[in-house]
Amino acid sequence: MKRTLYLKFLLAYLIFGVFGFIIVSSFVSQTMYQRLLKEQASTLYREANLIANTYAADLYTNSRALDEVKEQLDNLASFMSTTIWIINPSGRMVLGTDMPLDVDNPRVIEGFDPTVTEDKYYTTGTFFKSFPNDVLSVFAPITADFKVKGYVVIHCSLDSIEARSDNFLAISYLLWGILFVMSLIILLFFTEMVYFPLKKITTATEQYAAGNLHYEFNVESDDEMGYLAAMLSYMAQEIARGEDNQKKFIANVSHDFRSPLTSIRGYLEAMIDGTIPPEMHGKYLGIVLSETERLTKLTNGLLALNNLNMKGVVLDLTDFDINQVIRSTAASFEGTCQKRNIRIDLVLFDESLYVHADEMKIGQVLYNLLDNAIKFSHHDSSIKIETTEKHNKVFVSVKDSGIGIPKDDIKFVFDRFYKSDLSRGKDKKGTGLGLAITKEIINAHNEHINVISTEGVGTEFIFSLPKSEE
Repeated sequence: MKRTLYLKFLLAYLIFGVFGFIIVSSFVSQTMYQRLLKEQASTLYREANLIANTYAADLYTNSRALDEVKEQLDNLASFMSTTIWIINPSGRMVLGTDMPLDVDNPRVIEGFDPTVTEDKYYTTGTFFKSFPNDVLSVFAPITADFKVKGYVVIHCSLDSIEARSDNFLAISYLLWGILFVMSLIILLFFTEMVYFPLKKITTATEQYAAGNLHYEFNVESDDEMGYLAAMLSYMAQEIARGEDNQKKFIANVSHDFRSPLTSIRGYLEAMIDGTIPPEMHGKYLGIVLSETERLTKLTNGLLALNNLNMKGVVLDLTDFDINQVIRSTAASFEGTCQKRNIRIDLVLFDESLYVHADEMKIGQVLYNLLDNAIKFSHHDSSIKIETTEKHNKVFVSVKDSGIGIPKDDIKFVFDRFYKSDLSRGKDKKGTGLGLAITKEIINAHNEHINVISTEGVGTEFIFSLPKSEE
């Protein structure tokens, strides 16, 4: 933007003012002048026709004396502030209100031509050089026996018309000034409501482009400008959160890889340099193998999570019995549960309950949830797996009575590599990816998974699946 947008609007405002002044001073002025001229000409033309049909016609029919007509026209001309002439077609003046009667020395208008008005009934100018200044002249023919005997010509000074036009022009200038001030108010409104917020947004965009994603700005507006600012701020926060998560992800991956690698290297170096005697090699090789299995599990988890995060992952959707999958998953933990004397209670809705989902991935979800429940359950406790049906949805619940999750940590349980402080002491071999993978699988099905937990009481995970239409 760099101030150019505001300068453009300011320039547009000045251009509006200049062109408005030009239009008022030229177009409006001329239009008003011509309109007043036509109105005055129309008024005088009616009077000229009236005179032509009365006094002038009587004069040519000898019904009235010349001096009588002259007296009447003098009074009328004085009343209208005009000059009235009666002229023969040849240009000889019969009488005029601006001169005394002189029958012996009549005045002749040189070059008189009644067609000078063309298709109009009036003309402006000096009327064949009869006046020193321009006047408005109106023609009305005097007819008798179907012949034009002469013309009644009424002359009016243009000063009065120009004065009226100037008055209207002054009003037009006043209106133009009011509009110019009002447009200034609009410009100020634009500056306050659009330009300043847009400038804040532009500055914020520059800061974000420079890498300062934590730059804060505020646009207090309920319109599209405020919405744009809010969305831009939200976008920056999401990008910053993504970068923070990426840094955290790299740090966690590095930590989770470095710890087993350090153990493996330490044990192998100790066996090579003799610190660990040969008769103990079997024990420590078992530890090394366990650490490699942990690395393998971590790598497989990362690959699985990456595949689930990829857009366009194709699910192998089929109709299958979720109750049967639960029974099979529970059976796979039979040995582990017997060692710790943990009982798994199945509370299943009906004998069979069909859902429409990816059977293999839902099996992985159940495995992860049940594995977590067993890890964090006390000895001699129970785990409850329950299925219910509601509104064409199937809800699966995995509930334990273990150590629970602290209230402040519940919102992080589905994050990658997350381990609560309580779980770190019990789960030394966990990767922190199981629940993240679980959530991604459920999200891929366009379903939801929720967690309810109380520290020291237990944890319950509930996820939904679409019921099979068959």
